[in-house]
Formats: sequence, structure tokens, C-alpha cells
Amino acid sequence: MIAIQEISKLTGISVRTLRYYEEIALLIPISKTEGGHRLYGHEELKKLQQIIFLKNLGFKLKEIQKLLNETWEWSTSLEHQLAFVLAEQEKLKQIENTIIGLKNALAIEGGLNEALIQKMIKLSNRENEKKQAFRKQIFATDEWHLVQSLPNLNRNDPNSLEWMGLLGQLKQMMSYGAESEQVQRIIKRMMEKSTEGYQDNESFIEKMWEIRKSPSLSEKVGLYPLDEDFLNFIEQAYNIYEAKGGAENYEY
Repeated sequence: MIAIQEISKLTGISVRTLRYYEEIALLIPISKTEGGHRLYGHEELKKLQQIIFLKNLGFKLKEIQKLLNETWEWSTSLEHQLAFVLAEQEKLKQIENTIIGLKNALAIEGGLNEALIQKMIKLSNRENEKKQAFRKQIFATDEWHLVQSLPNLNRNDPNSLEWMGLLGQLKQMMSYGAESEQVQRIIKRMMEKSTEGYQDNESFIEKMWEIRKSPSLSEKVGLYPLDEDFLNFIEQAYNIYEAKGGAENYEY
């Protein structure tokens, strides 16, 4: 016979929980001492280990009760539980992506505000399937590999992080003026990244910019929405960059 306190030490299950298991007839002690202390046998210990195992798999106590009483179909139960776990993993992945996206958005905006929260809500509300379907409508088949390389707010890859950093720096420097050297250096790096990432495909770059300038198209494609005044500033800075002859005039 094993006392309840010893069972608790062996399994890590509290005495209070063991008493609750008795209340719901999940684990009944084999007997009690004259003083009313619960006693368990090796079979009860084995059953408790099974309960702990099934709980760790995510089963609820009612389901465990049926499984242990052999009134439940094990194969079907495990299939259902696996489907549940996979769905929960997908939810957690979505939450993780949203948190990463919010962190990257903070890098662009420079702080948390109501406008940023509204942007993130809009971005998260558009289902991924709709984004993909719309992208396939507006991009040619030979452009699809370029679409896959677009910076993603919800990723932490080096390319996406650098783009977020460049946009964040540029937004903070708007007060410097579009013609300032600091702004022009950032524009230079953005042009270099566009050329590197999009294989110098001018038509694709122009198409992306037209989409970028349209809030509704940006949302449909799944791009992080940038303020109109910021987009105008970028375009102004780019025009100055081109007018001055581009990269050769801005050495690091």
C-alpha cells in the first residue's frame, strides 16, 4: 500500500488533485487507514501514470475516464486529438507571426499608436488565401518567384528585417528633407536592394510601386500599409536621387 502523500511525491501530482480525481471517480484509492488517509496499490499508481500521460497529450479528464474504462475508441480519439493539436499549432503560429509583425511595424512607425493597431488589424483580417489569390491575378507566372521574395512584415529573415529598418530610418528622417544626404543614402540602399532582390526587373519594380501607392491594392496584396505622406516623401526622395544621377553620387 502506498499513502497519498507518497503517491504525490512519486508523481508530482498534488494531494488536492488526487482527492479531486477520487471525487470524479477517475482514480479511487484501494482503501483508507483508520485515520481516513487514502491508500493506493501499484495498479492505481499505474493508472495515475496513464492519466498523467493522456493529460500531457491534451485529453480532457472526461475523455481520459472513457479511455481508461475502455468505452472509447482509442484510434479515433488519437486521430481527433492529433487534429486538435495541429490546429492549435497553426493558431500559435499565426499568433507568433502577428507578434513578429507588430514588432517590425514598431520599427517602421517608431512607436505604438492607434493608427498602427488599426493597420495591423486590417492586415490580419485579410485571409491568406485571398491574398494569394489576388497576387496570382495581378502578377504574371514569370513574376511569381519575385513575389515570393518580397519582404514580409511577419518574418524575421535578414532581407525583411533590413527593409523594415530602412523604412523606419527613412520615416524618422522625413524632417531632414527629401534632398538631405542621410535620406539619399537610404534611398540608394533601397534601390540596391530592389535591383538585387528583383533581378533588375524594371517592370516588376514599377508594378510594385504602383501597388504600394494604392492603399486598397496594398491591403489586397498583403503589404504593410504606409501613410500617404510617407509614400509621397519616398517618391520625392527617389526622384531627387534619379535626377542627381543615382548611385554614383552617393558613396558609403
